[in-house]
Formats: sequence, structure tokens, C-alpha cells
Amino acid sequence: MLSQFVPRSRKVRILATLGPSSDTHDRIKELAEAGADAFRLNMSHGTHEDHAQRIQIIRALEKELGRPTTILADLQGPKLRVGKFGRGKEELTKGQTFVFDRDETPGDASRVTLPHREIFEALEPGTRLLVDDGKLVFRVTSVHPERIETMVEVPGTISNNKGLNVPDVVLPLAALTDKDRKDLHFALDHHVDWIALSFVQRPEDVAEAKRLIGDRAALLAKIEKPAAIERLDGILELADAVMVARGDLGVEMPPHEVPPLQKRIVESARRLGRPVVVATQMLESMITSPSPTRAEVSDVATAVYDGADAIMLSAESASGQWPVEAVAMMNSIATSVESDPGYAARVHFTETLPDPTTADAIAGAARNMIETVSAAGIVCFTSSGSTARRVARERPAVPILVLTPSLKTARRSGLLWGAHAVHTKDVASFEEMVGKSKRMALRHSLAKGGERIILMAGVPFGTPGSTNILHVVRLVGDELERHRAKASA
Repeated sequence: MLSQFVPRSRKVRILATLGPSSDTHDRIKELAEAGADAFRLNMSHGTHEDHAQRIQIIRALEKELGRPTTILADLQGPKLRVGKFGRGKEELTKGQTFVFDRDETPGDASRVTLPHREIFEALEPGTRLLVDDGKLVFRVTSVHPERIETMVEVPGTISNNKGLNVPDVVLPLAALTDKDRKDLHFALDHHVDWIALSFVQRPEDVAEAKRLIGDRAALLAKIEKPAAIERLDGILELADAVMVARGDLGVEMPPHEVPPLQKRIVESARRLGRPVVVATQMLESMITSPSPTRAEVSDVATAVYDGADAIMLSAESASGQWPVEAVAMMNSIATSVESDPGYAARVHFTETLPDPTTADAIAGAARNMIETVSAAGIVCFTSSGSTARRVARERPAVPILVLTPSLKTARRSGLLWGAHAVHTKDVASFEEMVGKSKRMALRHSLAKGGERIILMAGVPFGTPGSTNILHVVRLVGDELERHRAKASA
């Protein structure tokens, strides 16, 4: 059982990426104390030994800080790259012909090898190839089994092993590469809480990953390709959470289309009750500067106003010069937004209609009761986490204290809006539920003597998916004194 902690007042969660700038015990502890609720391991960089050490530090800090802490392993996904050039790089001009082929001879100003046969099978005249994050654009003019002829639309310098994006077609690529499968086995063996699947194109990609993962971790699907947007609802139905990965999304689509897509993805995820993370370049300037730009502050604030469950730092906390300051700044922005009197109206702009279930009806009723009875918080008992997700979907104005006998569930809750999870023993009766709710609410500063709290649970107790109880209790003064006396004894 984890020791006592004080819940954060901030509802939106902060996901911080670890890397060379944040791989020691002291630095990771500083990030957690500055506001990080969850940590991302980027499997594209570093060795398994590096990541194992970071996991060990996080789990040790979890006990030290008394807070269940979330670990997300982000798989690299199928990275497409061009081959090498004889001179290392070439300068291409607008309108010239350029060929991508299967010849492994080093490239020149007229051609280069493309070591991905699947691309040859999927392309057709008129489609685009983007190289080096879209700095160079090629329009396909003809496709043959061993060569793709293109015209350079946006010229520039092309060099060894630059990344390639194919935005206009769905590529027949496996959902997981050999590297991903090795990284996945490592992550699961080290008991991470979430697996992030990169470059999802179709619901089948999510299904394949979930089959391999089973119940050992939750799955987050990264939305970063146009094909994923076209089948967003199907992906959301299967995934446990989604991420608006704006980096590659902004490469494969015109940049001006990304903001409305971000809102669409956040809204769609919220309607289905799926946690949604907004990521990439949120405080990019803080990689080298101790303070962000005004535009970056506004960008983070927009994600919070839209009701995202979590906002993420990438290089800012992984390899930047000011990792702790970046987390603290993100915490300050989110806290300021949530203190705005207009925040509640903005965050409820997205209508989240309940499913025709008892659990959804109770979650909706709990939110509606908060103002009526002036409740200070919601306490929900859950073994699978489904009750907590339903309550978080409603975006209540008060904190959500999640009591669970499952440490796995407590840790996964770190990406859930407003949720503060406590790993504790289960209850066996209604009276025990009420008593434990009162004690935990006082112990974790959810409420004070004289205030009301709303309880949610399911009978029979310990049965997943059985939420059918909604109860209001008042914490009286003598209970508070008894709790203090017991705690000091």
C-alpha cells in the first residue's frame, strides 16, 4: 500500500519525457515535485539499459513520494528513410526529375535507393513523397516495380538517411516493426503502465497491438497520419487512449489544418470517454530558454481549455537545458487556466452524452449533484478503473479520489483528468465503504470537517463494471479530530 500524498489541485495531467537531461534520481524527483504526473520513455532513443534504470528510479520515487506514478513506453513505429548518397548530400532544383529505386548503389543528384518495398506497391501517379519533415516535396509521375519517378515540387538539400513521409496513401506496413516487438516485450517485462503505438493508420493496427499486450498494459494510439483521421472513430473504439501527435501530423498535412484537427480529436475522444493527450512542441523554446514564448503559453492554455486529459513535454524535459522549469511552467499555465472563472463553461463546451448504462447515468448524476449539495469532492471505488474514467469524462468541478485495490489501475490513472488514485484495500460492505471514504477524504485533504463528498461504487463490491451506488455523506468535526488523533498516535 502506498503512503499518504496530497492530491494536486490541477485537473489536467502533465506527461514529461525522460532523456539525457532527466535520467537521475534527483532530477526525476524534481520533475515530479514540479508537477509531472506521468513519465514517457521514448523507445526511439536510448538503450534498454537506460530505460530500465529510469523505470527503477520512478518506482523507487513512487514509494518515496507516496504517489502512484504512471510510466508510458512510446514505441518508435515504422520509420521510413531514404538511402545514402555518394557525397553525403545533394542539392535538388524545382521541376527536376528525381528517382527513388531499389538499387543499393549510393545516390546522386538524380536518384537514391528507397529500401521499403511496401511503398512501391502502394504509390500511384499524383501522390506525394515528403523528405526531411516535409522540407522537400516530390510528386510521383510514374511507378514501376523497381523505381519511382518523381518531379521535385519543393527543392532543397537531400542527405543521407533522411526521414520519408507518404501522406496520401495507406501503406501496407506491419503495425509493429521487429524493433517495436523487442521494445514492447522489454516494456511489458518491466511493468510499464501504458504503451504508445506510433503511426497508427487503421483500427487493425490497434487490434494487433492489443492482442500482443493483453491486459499487461493499456494502449494509447498516436494520431499522426491522415489515414488515422479518416478512421478515427474506429481507432477510438479500440484504443484505451489517444494522443494528438502534432509533429508528424503537421508534416503530412498542411500546418493550418492541425489546430482544427486537434480540437476534433480531443472532442471525439472525450465523447467516447477515452483519455486524450496533446503533444509536440508545446514549450519548444524552453529547450534552450528558461522562459517560453507567448504563443507557446497560449498553445498550452488552448489544450487545457479544450479539456485534454494530459499535455506532454518532449525534448523540453528529455534533452533540454531547462527540464524542471519547463514542467513548472506547464503546471503554472494549467493552474492559471483552471482558475479562470470561464474555464468550466469552456471545458464543458464539448457535449459528452452518456451511454445507456447505469454506470454512465450515475457518473452524470454525480457531476450534477456537486453544486446542488456543495460537494467538495468525488470518491469512487474501482478495480478496473472504468468508474474513474466515466467520472473524469464528465469533467466535474471538484477533485476525483480514486480508491482501488489494484496498483495497476492506480498507476494507469495518471493520464486521467482530475483523478488522484490511491492504492488501498477493497471494501466488503456499504458501511465499510462509507467509513473508508471519509477517512481517505480527510487523509488526502479532499475535504474538511463539515463538507460533503459524493461516493460512487458498485454492489457486489469487488466486481468490475458494477457501478450502481451514488451516496452523499458529510464529514463532521469530531470525525476530523478522531482522524487527527489516530494519525498522531
